[in-house]
Amino acid sequence: MSAYDNSTSAPNTNGGGITKKSVSINVKEQSDKVKADFSNLAAARTTPTTQAATGQPLTHYHSFFYSLLSWENPRASGIAYLASVFFIFAARYLNFVRYLFKITYVVLGITIMAEVSGKVLLSHGFTSQIRPKKYYTVPKETLNLIIADLHELINFFVIEAQQIIFAENLPVSIGAFVAALFSYFLVRFVPLWALCLLGTSSLFLGSLFYVSNQEMIDQHLACTADVINKQTEQVKVLASQQAARATKQTMLFMEDYSIKAQGMISGGRRPSNQVQIASNASKTEPSLKKENASSLNIEDFPVVPVEEFKPTPISEDPITLIGSEHNLISA
Repeated sequence: MSAYDNSTSAPNTNGGGITKKSVSINVKEQSDKVKADFSNLAAARTTPTTQAATGQPLTHYHSFFYSLLSWENPRASGIAYLASVFFIFAARYLNFVRYLFKITYVVLGITIMAEVSGKVLLSHGFTSQIRPKKYYTVPKETLNLIIADLHELINFFVIEAQQIIFAENLPVSIGAFVAALFSYFLVRFVPLWALCLLGTSSLFLGSLFYVSNQEMIDQHLACTADVINKQTEQVKVLASQQAARATKQTMLFMEDYSIKAQGMISGGRRPSNQVQIASNASKTEPSLKKENASSLNIEDFPVVPVEEFKPTPISEDPITLIGSEHNLISA
């Protein structure tokens, strides 16, 4: 091996490995990419062309949060997730109200001491010397922009809540239902900050998992929807068959009961017909008697005797009585 080969194969002590220059270049490139992602995320705040189911236009925060949670700008989404986690832990372990009061009294103490010491030593206070000539005020245009942006943000949450409640997007409504159900049971033994951390992680990391495996997840969802549709069709066919069978059976029962009811009604009418016939017969008999009576004359009846009836004298002679009895027997 030559000396030249040894020199080329030896490690470069000056620039071998990662140099400070390459590290600075890499940091600058990553910072530029982060700035570009945040610029793209800010530019995503545009009113979407799609509308709600009611025909109402959506807010520009719909596009903003869709771009944030879909990880279209991964560095911006990752930083937003880490910032949310940091804020949750800070709210859990840091007493913001106490630190706010501490900062307030420290600042006021410094300004008061500077003003008093300046007036005592130099006959003019230090704080009054650095006082601005004109106090800062919030411009009306800036305030209007803030109010308009806040109005859009509030409307975003209001519209999104109504879309979830009225199931405009069924998968989102199902996800919200599952989240609310688990939160109802977890809130009993999980603190609020842990529940917020779990919800934030599920929101960001769940959407990241879906974006990373969208093709596979969509394929499984399509297969599941196909199976559900087939089962639904089978259930509909079975339900229609059972309904037709039940309808037919009901019609047979109705016909049977109608025949029995007609028989009972006809059986109940027979005695009334007989009573009516008897009443008609009783009505016709007096009329027939009247007709027969009107057809008879007085000459058809015998003459009524006028004289009183005289009984025949009976003799006391027994022979005569026997003879009369014999005559009656012979007659």
